[in-house]
Amino acid sequence: MPSKTHPKLTVAAVQAAPVFMDIDATIDKTIALMKQAAAQGATLVAFPETWIPGYPWWIWLNTPAAGMRFVQRYFDNSLSIDSAEFKRLADAAHALKVWLSFGFSERDGGSLYIAQALIDDQGQIVTTRRKLKPTHVERTVFGDGDGSDLTVADTAIGQVGMLNCWEHLQPLSKYALYAQHEQIHIGAWPSFSLYTGAAYALSGEVNNHVSQVYAVEGGCFVLAPCGVVSKDMQDVLCTDDMQRQLLQTGGGFARIYGPDGSPLGQNLPEGEEGLVIAEIDLSLISLSKSVADPVGHYARPDVARLLLNKTPGHRVVSHMPVGAVVDDLASAASASAAVA
Repeated sequence: MPSKTHPKLTVAAVQAAPVFMDIDATIDKTIALMKQAAAQGATLVAFPETWIPGYPWWIWLNTPAAGMRFVQRYFDNSLSIDSAEFKRLADAAHALKVWLSFGFSERDGGSLYIAQALIDDQGQIVTTRRKLKPTHVERTVFGDGDGSDLTVADTAIGQVGMLNCWEHLQPLSKYALYAQHEQIHIGAWPSFSLYTGAAYALSGEVNNHVSQVYAVEGGCFVLAPCGVVSKDMQDVLCTDDMQRQLLQTGGGFARIYGPDGSPLGQNLPEGEEGLVIAEIDLSLISLSKSVADPVGHYARPDVARLLLNKTPGHRVVSHMPVGAVVDDLASAASASAAVA
């Protein structure tokens, strides 16, 4: 019997700044970076958290009232899944024959969500998801996801899952993806230039270790695209020296890791925009998992198990009153009798 083949593919993790709160210009920049990745042979290109239209950094710099000046503009430049702007991205993926993962502020009705999308090389939406629980002051802007957002997609390039930022500090959420035999994980980050030197937990050093540990724990490849804070963004967001100290320019730490935790590709200086590119070989996953598979032979389900509720969190569930159901059944029976 011939041995099973395992995909090998070139992947790209983006390190760049969006055109802040400008959806059309950021889509233009997205497509330009996709073209760069495709020209270097990339099959999959991944963009940072809330890449479109940028991360709302003002929530960390001032009071909610002071941030109200950004609310309408941010909402208007957020992305709806059924929009012409979303279709532009899908069409670009098709034209360039690349798989596309990107983070975006999803506009749905009057609410926003921290979202990610995966689009295949035919321009078809494979999956979209929302961040399960926005972190700290993010809750002043974004709503919650639900259990259906912890899903790994079975695709032609492998089992692909996605999380945003500090979702990687949620052990149960991580385990939910590991348990679906994730092979390629896209862990998107917004930038590591906030509270530099004052909050070590927010640093690139800590959070890149988080991505690296994810790769080892899950026995999977991790693409960790990362945003950059540009000088233009800082000028829009910061009104005084104190705020400029709190939110510095740079902060790009895009990385790619193998299933044994090894760094892959050539990293960029933190203020430089570009792509981290690496070839990945999914056959290496079985080697890593032969040593430690936390959802297989290395698990103890008799001691500890995860309860995962993947029911979508619909806000409205329509149903008929019992009396109406009985009337409908009686009408249907009468109609059937008449036909007979």
